[in-house]
Order: sequence, then C-alpha cells, then structure tokens
Amino acid sequence: MQVSTSIRALLIDGLGTLVDLEAPAPALARTLARRFGLEISEGQASSALAAEIRFYRAHMGDGRDADSLAALRRRCAEVLRGALPPSPSLARVDPAAMTDALLESLRFEAHADARPALLAARAAAARVVVVSNWDVSLLEVLERVGLAPLVHATVTSAAIGAPKPAPAIFHHALALAGVAPSAALHVGDSLAEDVAGARACGIEPVLVCRDGERPAPGDPVTTVASLADIVWP
Repeated sequence: MQVSTSIRALLIDGLGTLVDLEAPAPALARTLARRFGLEISEGQASSALAAEIRFYRAHMGDGRDADSLAALRRRCAEVLRGALPPSPSLARVDPAAMTDALLESLRFEAHADARPALLAARAAAARVVVVSNWDVSLLEVLERVGLAPLVHATVTSAAIGAPKPAPAIFHHALALAGVAPSAALHVGDSLAEDVAGARACGIEPVLVCRDGERPAPGDPVTTVASLADIVWP
C-alpha cells in the first residue's frame, strides 16, 4: 500500500506486529530442569504456560509501574506453578526463583520487517508511536530487540488504564504524536483491537495478515502480508 502524503504519524501495535514471543515451552522445560532439577515434557510446559498467559492477559492492566509489575509477575509465576505437574521439588521453589524462571523463558524477537518499516516511516518524517495492550515493560522489550531507538514514544494499556480498542489509548498516542486522527495511520494484526479501535477514533487502519486474522468479505480495510508492503512517500 502507498501511504498518503497527508499521513504524519505511524501508530503501530507491539505483539504480533513488531515483535513476537519465541516458543516458550522448550525454554521453560530447559529452565526448570537446569534451575531446579524438574523434568517436564514440552507438552506439560505448554499447557502450564497457556494457563499463565490467560491469567496475564486478563490482568496485564495491573502492571502499571515497577512495583505493580513485579507483583503481577509473581502472581503469574504462581499460576504457572499451579498449572505444572505437582511435585515436592516444585513446591519447595522460592516464589522469587519461580518468577525468575518464568521471565527467563519469555523471550521476544523483532519481526524481520519491523526495523526497515520503522526506518522507512522515520525517513518520511513520520512520528512513530507504539500502541499496545501490554504492561509497562514494553519499552524494555523494544530495547532488548533493538527497536526502541526507532520509536518516538510508547503507549501501553496498563499505563493508560484502557486496552485497545478503547479510544483513550489511541487519543493518548495521537497527543504524543501531535497529529489529528486524519493524519495518522494505525497498523496492527487484530481486527477487534487494532482495526475497530482505530476506526472508532477516525484513524486509518491497516491490518497485518501474517498468518492470522483476515477481514470479513466486503470489509474495505487495507491489508498487508508484511510491514514491507507499506510504502511511504
């Protein structure tokens, strides 16, 4: 797609659009074995992580600052513990050590098309704001994968107190970018969160269809298979 010359800001989703989570089950199984001598299968690790992820998604808004984020991570680690096969060794693991093991297993990587896409937007003098349903650790994740220097600001649902598709998170991003809705483009991989939320605020949405959602027949939303398909003037 060709971006209009009237667009002066790129609002862009985080997870699934810029970054993705590496397969955590193998990492968790290895970590538990190395740290605590606990032997579990990748299937058991995957099932336990699914429970932890469900809990995190329901409570990510609790991670509003450093202290509340630390508390949220401890709660997530205890959900993980409860979903693993019970054993005396697991019961003896210190909560802080359990939290460290969980965090060690969660590794993010930038999509190959993320850095070039952000550089292209900046070369077109567009303000780049990451808008994501995430806790306040988003900036740390972007720093670890090397994308933080390429964005002007980040907006998380936890910091704002409202997840996408709520208007508040988009309005805050527009204010940080210093543009009106008509001068912004929002790129994301979710119809319900990114496309619906942007449209409700008068922002042009672009749906990234890597291998996920597709718009319903007749929906005029612009879709791209890769961020490389977004061409800036």
